[in-house]
Amino acid sequence: MLSFFAMGFVDLVGIASNYVKQDLNLSDSQANILPSLVFFWFLIFSVPTGMLMNRIGQRKTVLLSLLITFFSLLLPIFGDGYAWMLVSFSLLGIGNALMQTSLNPLLSNIVRGDRLASSLTFGQFIKAIASFLAPYIAGWGAVQAIPTFGLGWRILFPVYMLIAVIAILWLNATPIAEEKAEGKPSTFAQCIGLLAKPFILLSFVGIMCHVGIDVGSNTTAPKILMERVGMSLEQAGLATSVYFICRTVGCLSGTFILRYLSPKKFFLASVLLMLLAMAGLFGSYDKLLIYACIGLIGFGNSNVFSVIFSQALLSLPGKKNEISGLMIMGLFGGTVFPLAMGVASDAVGQSGAVAVMVVCVLYLLFYTMHIRSHRDK
Repeated sequence: MLSFFAMGFVDLVGIASNYVKQDLNLSDSQANILPSLVFFWFLIFSVPTGMLMNRIGQRKTVLLSLLITFFSLLLPIFGDGYAWMLVSFSLLGIGNALMQTSLNPLLSNIVRGDRLASSLTFGQFIKAIASFLAPYIAGWGAVQAIPTFGLGWRILFPVYMLIAVIAILWLNATPIAEEKAEGKPSTFAQCIGLLAKPFILLSFVGIMCHVGIDVGSNTTAPKILMERVGMSLEQAGLATSVYFICRTVGCLSGTFILRYLSPKKFFLASVLLMLLAMAGLFGSYDKLLIYACIGLIGFGNSNVFSVIFSQALLSLPGKKNEISGLMIMGLFGGTVFPLAMGVASDAVGQSGAVAVMVVCVLYLLFYTMHIRSHRDK
């Protein structure tokens, strides 16, 4: 679970990109390259990580991911130039690609069946704690008179770096019995070939849409408040925390609800909440309504990943590592959709970014019809 907390470090890119935009006077399109770059590496490294797990195991792969994350958080301490941040965010994306590919199936060695969705949701709850703390820590560093060693909002990086060190040491001391994969390890082509299975392809696109909404919301929310209400970045940045607080509450409640309610019904309710919230964001200039809509999106999106990921794993239990690699490759949606949102918002304002997210929500509504039930084994 502490490793799930470290997994949440990737979500600092939302608020960090806004501060970098302000510091370096960037356009929306330029600033959105930062979160897009983070998730670009999921396309490159996710499937190879699934193959790597077949060779060195899931726990060792998680440890490697934490080590790369440590170095990504170390770099911003020494500089804040655009190129410097691009390198840091690239390493953060690479580390997180390895972590998300290996940590989820590592958990599946402990829990089975429909309970896997509940356990993955609890992991997402822990992850969300790191996510919603990031804007508070960055905001504190930006405005407090207490010395932050000249780092300002970048004090966020050494704080999370120290937690990564603890996670490395603790997981290294924790033995976990891992299930062996069936048959010979798959080749890269065989892994990609699993996308030919209709349900795996549907789940892959579903993951893309989920992360598009996730990254898009925590990147766009402050911009909506600045555009429509006239807030400063330090004030509007708390909208990101509202999103992640509600997502955290959603993950915690989902941990228990998914034990009693079918994944399909819960998933449908979650998607309908997001659709309602997206409708509210169009053209709204009321601060409280905007906050409420942002919170509803966070709550609705909190369990989407866990349900889709568990559905994919349980559909082919003998290929967990390969399926995990493919599903995490779907986080590449964090590159595609923020870029589209940046172009749309530059053209017509933040309502354009919201319109892109609506497309993602509508796809998830379509995916609901294909969710299956899996009894515990």
